[in-house]
Amino acid sequence: MLAIQKAIRRIHTSLDAPRLTRFTLQAPKNVEVEYANGSKFNLTAEFLRIHSPAVDGKVRSVGGEKVIIGRRHVGIMSAEPVGNYGVSNKFTLMRNYIKTLKKHGLSRDPPRRK
Repeated sequence: MLAIQKAIRRIHTSLDAPRLTRFTLQAPKNVEVEYANGSKFNLTAEFLRIHSPAVDGKVRSVGGEKVIIGRRHVGIMSAEPVGNYGVSNKFTLMRNYIKTLKKHGLSRDPPRRK
């Protein structure tokens, strides 16, 4: 829950950020946020997890970059909105994440169990 809030804040925060008017958890895979200016964002659990400052042990340092792997199937069990956040660059951040994984031969999928 706190990780989601921090991730949304970290993604894009501005003093002029529009007021959050709706926050909907679509457990376990998405959070939908809507702002007073009419903008809506559907944020996946994977996206929020990889951009959260509370990242778990799946971080690797590859070629000097911190890369998070195997988070495709994470889920959100509960969440609540706190504060006002602005999110505007979701697609660029996700595209860059996928490019970084490909560059280093890594995957969004967790390792297969033996």
